[in-house]
Amino acid sequence: MREFSVPQSFSIPEGASMADTVFRHAKEDPKFIPFKRPRNGGWVDVTAAEFAEQVSAVAKGLIASGIELGDRVAILSATRYEWAVIDYAIWTAGGCTVAIYETSAPDQAKWILEDSGTSLLVVEKAEHAAALKVVTDEAPDLREVFQIEDGAIEELSKRGQDVTDEQLHERRNKVNGSSAATLIYTSGTTGRPKGVQLTHSNFYAESAAVRLALEESFLQDRRTLMFLPLAHVFARAISFGAFDAKVTVGHTSDISTLVDQFAVFKPHFILSVPRVFEKVYNSAKQKAYDGGKGGIFEKASATAIAYSEALENGGPGLGLKLKHFVFDKLVYSKLRAALGGECDTAVSGGAALGARLGHFFRGIGVPVYEGYGLTETSAAISVNTPSAQKVGTVGKPISGHAAKIAEDGELLLKGPVVFGGYWHNPEATADSIQDGWFHSGDLGSIDEDGYVSITGRKKEIIVTAGGKNVAPAVLEDALRAHPLISQCLVVGDGKPFIGALITLDAETLPGWLERHELAADTSVSDLIKNPDLIAEIDQAVAEGNKKVSNPEQIKKYRILEVDFTQETGELTPTLKLKRNVIHKEHGAAIEAIYA
Repeated sequence: MREFSVPQSFSIPEGASMADTVFRHAKEDPKFIPFKRPRNGGWVDVTAAEFAEQVSAVAKGLIASGIELGDRVAILSATRYEWAVIDYAIWTAGGCTVAIYETSAPDQAKWILEDSGTSLLVVEKAEHAAALKVVTDEAPDLREVFQIEDGAIEELSKRGQDVTDEQLHERRNKVNGSSAATLIYTSGTTGRPKGVQLTHSNFYAESAAVRLALEESFLQDRRTLMFLPLAHVFARAISFGAFDAKVTVGHTSDISTLVDQFAVFKPHFILSVPRVFEKVYNSAKQKAYDGGKGGIFEKASATAIAYSEALENGGPGLGLKLKHFVFDKLVYSKLRAALGGECDTAVSGGAALGARLGHFFRGIGVPVYEGYGLTETSAAISVNTPSAQKVGTVGKPISGHAAKIAEDGELLLKGPVVFGGYWHNPEATADSIQDGWFHSGDLGSIDEDGYVSITGRKKEIIVTAGGKNVAPAVLEDALRAHPLISQCLVVGDGKPFIGALITLDAETLPGWLERHELAADTSVSDLIKNPDLIAEIDQAVAEGNKKVSNPEQIKKYRILEVDFTQETGELTPTLKLKRNVIHKEHGAAIEAIYA
């Protein structure tokens, strides 16, 4: 199928403003709990009335600080409750939120602040302010910098005391659907980031369509724990949908203690990127092997996958049901307990999840609904749902949207969540939006039922010296599924065969060393020469190669002594590979593959 569209079942008011929900909740249900804040190892309720009061106070402070309609206010912070307060306050004051990752390098922040013409900047802590001081001192339009942990909320609230409610709502009511809600700069796996301008209508449509698609999760009094960076459109969009649907949201940025936080918060659904689901699976597998129960885990995993696959093929038979029942008691229930015990749904986006993980999680009783979208589409434009799920795809287009496959295999998109253009970049806008269709840059297909599949990134296609086109994502996803492997970069552009750079997972190495009776302080440089480890990596490569044709298979690889990280600039904040950076940093290792 070349094109598939879904009729729109919601309307977008001309005066749509994402801030309106704040005041509607406060008026209609002031005791509703939209947020919980972490405190002393527990969680404290924030009512709708309290949230509206805080948003209003900060918005008044922004107005008193000179923010005019359409002015840009930037937030550079990890995920936390104050992010939401400031975001909604900016909209209430008629401004536009510029989202900056708290992991951004000074040069990245400099470009964003200058290109966006940001007037005020709110950072999380003193370290951010210090690291960016040279940048913020030189940014031509930046007037002030506030720190969340140094009383930014209180300072703005105090500053706005003389602004009346009438003045506040007069400003708020000037915002409409076509007003800019946010500027989000693309993570820039190649080239300089472009500012994606999304309007209130874009976000309104995203919230409405996602709530329709995942209505079983977006119900009042359900809970979700938000741990992805709010600077990313995926996290923000789900947050807006949750707030509009009266779901209670908690915020955390401490990924290292997620299991402990799940136990206390007990989310009903979570959203994450595939790498986190991979880590959950790999950690469980590694723990089972470390405890001498690796065989049981492998059988349980195979049963979960088979059970899920059977759901799409007439349903599981009696024998499979019995095996599934036994492993549910022995294994699956413990995995669900690690998610807090009440989590029945997950949403995955940002990269490909893969059919294996999709079937595994559905098989253990926590279906992961994989979706697809970009910053330019306000997050999801297609998603699997409880009533329409095909594991391995990214679902059907959401209500009011269409997808089409171009002659060269590129996925084209249309609908109200699609942005209108890049900030001050008409050339890039003209390149990406043609004849009303947004050119995603991704390669894909649409099956006869309308399910979209992503096969690779157009710009990432490797063309070997023999002229073979290779989409690296298939192999990279397959290799990352192995517990020992952290990251994989497939290479071979203009080369005689396909190769790969592989990094090891520091979290699983201690258990592997113990099982192989090696010293805990064995260096990675020694480890990558170990025959047993090489044999395991060889096996992982062989398994991955089964997924592709012979010319696409990895013929040689190199194991690196260091991992790819955000800190080194080799991963984006959503853990995607920055290929151009890795090629530059590890060019010698790549050349060694072909020596």
